[in-house]
Amino acid sequence: MTEINPYSLNENAFDLIGKKWGLVGAKTEDGKYNCMTVSWGGMGILWNKPVCFLFIRPQRYTFEFTEKTNFISLSFFDGKYRKDLSYLGTVSGRDGDKIAKTDLVPVIKDEYLTFDNANLTFLCKKIYYNDLLPENFLSADIIKHYDQNDFHRMYICEIEKIYKKM
Repeated sequence: MTEINPYSLNENAFDLIGKKWGLVGAKTEDGKYNCMTVSWGGMGILWNKPVCFLFIRPQRYTFEFTEKTNFISLSFFDGKYRKDLSYLGTVSGRDGDKIAKTDLVPVIKDEYLTFDNANLTFLCKKIYYNDLLPENFLSADIIKHYDQNDFHRMYICEIEKIYKKM
């Protein structure tokens, strides 16, 4: 993996997050980690920093990890791992080591959970969060995504480093 400058990234965020999906991962100080598939979010510039923004529902096991650390990774893979990404998005890590049931190889890099098989990895530091509030939805069709009133927490994370397989 080669470190690249966020401003030289050529990938399309709509494609990465919305179509290819990725994994958001977090590791706690006691060495435990978890991840989940991410298909909602984005990237851009905020407060003069390269950032990503992610959304995690409070009942997700990964939420417990993202709340215990300021360091979050975003990992993207080629298409042969799509089945693994789907699995990791539907099974909870509370029930066992779900990563072990995939072909993905977790790697701990300092405060981050990364993956040896990732093509692209973002190492990010949380700089802001807020809970989505239904009274702030300006479009009536948004509420259909929350039939259990389980509104996402939004994290804005500064992209500290990006690693890409060359």
